[in-house]
Amino acid sequence: MSTTAPSGSTARRRPVLRWVLLALVLLPLIEIAVLVAVGRSIGLWWTLFLVVAVAVLGTWLARRESSRTYRALQQALSSGRMPADEVTDAILLTVGGLLLLLPGFVSDVLALLLVLPFTRPAARRLLQALVASRALTVVGGPVGPGGRRAGRPPGAGTVIDGEIVDEHPPPRDGESRPPLGP
Repeated sequence: MSTTAPSGSTARRRPVLRWVLLALVLLPLIEIAVLVAVGRSIGLWWTLFLVVAVAVLGTWLARRESSRTYRALQQALSSGRMPADEVTDAILLTVGGLLLLLPGFVSDVLALLLVLPFTRPAARRLLQALVASRALTVVGGPVGPGGRRAGRPPGAGTVIDGEIVDEHPPPRDGESRPPLGP
């Protein structure tokens, strides 16, 4: 009897991990380059003022939107409906709040895109679509017409070789079968 786990799931995770590592290396370099460029054009003190002002304004906005999202989440739960948008908003606000903690303009712009109430719906749809596509990939791929998995013939699945063994052999002539159980 032999089964092998599909190695495609680890192969799919590697590119995502590479992108995350690349972002962790490049983001500080980009932030420093932008801070230096802004500092050269408007001066050191105005640059520091802008970094602090955007961080304070973004933090206030994130707190306000978080309380709104929390109230919407409570309403959704009390009415018995699935709070998918509210949970997604909470995730986006958390990531936006964390990005606001980083000093720099690039992370602040990304954070404001996640925190502002008129840009967050686009980010919400993008995140929900990304999660849905990943969920379909993990479960077994997109479902095609007729309910079949795309690219797979009907009835295709994992085959496990095995043998059925009866724990209780059939009774011999004149004997009764023992009771089932431990």
